[in-house]
Amino acid sequence: MSAQSTLVPSRPAPAALRALRQAGYEIKTILGNGEQLLVSLALPLMAMVALTWLDLLDGFAPSRIDAATPGVLALCVVSVAFTGQGIQTGFDRQYGVLRSLATTPLGRGGLILGKGLAVLAVIAVQVVVIGVVARLMGWHPALPGWLPALVILLLGAAAFTSLGLLIAGTLRPQATLAITNLIWVLLAAVGGLLLPLAKLPGLLGTVATLLPSSALGEGLRAALIHGRFDPTSLLVLAVWAVLGTAAAVRWFRWE
Repeated sequence: MSAQSTLVPSRPAPAALRALRQAGYEIKTILGNGEQLLVSLALPLMAMVALTWLDLLDGFAPSRIDAATPGVLALCVVSVAFTGQGIQTGFDRQYGVLRSLATTPLGRGGLILGKGLAVLAVIAVQVVVIGVVARLMGWHPALPGWLPALVILLLGAAAFTSLGLLIAGTLRPQATLAITNLIWVLLAAVGGLLLPLAKLPGLLGTVATLLPSSALGEGLRAALIHGRFDPTSLLVLAVWAVLGTAAAVRWFRWE
């Protein structure tokens, strides 16, 4: 019997394992990218320090660090799930990486699942780093609020990852780079991430209540300052997550 006749066709790894391997690759890419680390960790830390020096959040919590930390955690989610994934996916699409992956057993579902798992892993790192620094600065989160905060973080990650992929999958990478960074700045300043809705004037505050950014920020503030769920934030984030995912599946282009 020849050696050729004894060869057994190779089979792809199980779908879950393929997604986990893709997630590992995505995590290494994010943590090995200096620009993404700057947006994902350095800038949120700088924002946290700045908010403890200024009086913008006085009266919203027992201390400035208590008021600032939930918003900074919300900013971290937007940084890695929306801006980071949008930019990385946009350039992967331009250079043909996504087209190549689409022809492998990984498939679209495995790619999206891998990216989602990577986002959650990096957010976990962010929560630990921000939490440790904030604790050293005197942060005292409401202990009953950790479960509501976890739910809000998961919904926020789903909503902003889907929106980042939607932009990356429909626009040129240069446009994705510009738009995601511009939106990041706007959401941080007036989108209800760092500043509570009560600090936003008039019509701006009304419009911001419908944004996923304000739902993420308000939901984390309700959880970590007051130790409770915010039903409005949960509903808004859930709607954005469903609509964003549906739109990304419908209009995302691999090349």
